[in-house]
Amino acid sequence: MINTDELRQRLEQLVDPTLKMNLKDSQAIKHIGYDENKDLVTLIIAIGKLGGDEEYALRREIAKVVKLDCNHKGLRLQLEESKIFSSIVKKNVTFIGVISGKGGVGKSSIAANLAYALKRNNQKVGIIDADIYGSSIPTILNLEHQKPVYNDNKKIIPPMIDNIQVISTELFTDPGQPVLWRGSLLNSMLNHFFYDVAWDDDTDFIIIDYPPGTGDIALDIKAIVPQTKMILVTTPHPSASHVAVKAGTAAKSLGHQILGVIENMSYYVNPNTNEHEFIFGNGGGREIAEELDTELLGKLEISNPKHSLNIYESDEKNGKIFDEIASILISIHNM
Repeated sequence: MINTDELRQRLEQLVDPTLKMNLKDSQAIKHIGYDENKDLVTLIIAIGKLGGDEEYALRREIAKVVKLDCNHKGLRLQLEESKIFSSIVKKNVTFIGVISGKGGVGKSSIAANLAYALKRNNQKVGIIDADIYGSSIPTILNLEHQKPVYNDNKKIIPPMIDNIQVISTELFTDPGQPVLWRGSLLNSMLNHFFYDVAWDDDTDFIIIDYPPGTGDIALDIKAIVPQTKMILVTTPHPSASHVAVKAGTAAKSLGHQILGVIENMSYYVNPNTNEHEFIFGNGGGREIAEELDTELLGKLEISNPKHSLNIYESDEKNGKIFDEIASILISIHNM
């Protein structure tokens, strides 16, 4: 039988060369498991940085402790970067991705309204503006431009507006300046959003505003938070719904659950006749939901919010729809 205390004590004396600290001081040992039948030790250990000769040297030292010093036959070792263990991805957070097949369907506005609806229902919410090239969340939320501020642990403190945490590329560029980044820079920025932001520990939801269509960013986010659940935004127009199916199919192929479809700009209520006028067509959202085997979560009318420029409140028809969707998301979070 394994002596867990002895094994832990021996491992804690090892030094993580990337942090220049022993594994005890860095609180690196996250899990010790043991299969008695196979005499197999399972370890999950957090280190400062993966890759290179330093990781290889530490792996050898750990194997020596387990197999030579403690006389166990097998070792299953999982090393992860310590910033990941302390990040939002390891907390009890529900990640909701808001996706679309094309731009111009109101995806970012819906992401912002979902965040507000969740907040109205006493949830702690953050928004990641992952639409790198077309970031608009700070503008939609009327969030003043501000440069990043860091805490004592060198993590970014996300700006707050109405008690909603926000992170966006707009915080890292001058106002009005385009983002001219390619693959590795995009991946690095997304890593910062998830791993290097000091999100509140009691955060319930992170809403991720994806770029329209499919591409590298969707793949990068999948690698970081594969558990993200998706809401697909479309308009009823045939061209938008056709492309939306592709986006939904791509998300499903990556293993994401599609929670449902929101049909934006569904109709306009003529103030003279009080009749619904289907300016952009009719039925596209339901067709998409049926094709993707999911739900039509709501049909939003074309209207201006009463109380602010972009956010609907509970006393408005669209606001009530967002509240209903928020209730569904909360029930999923509490499962």
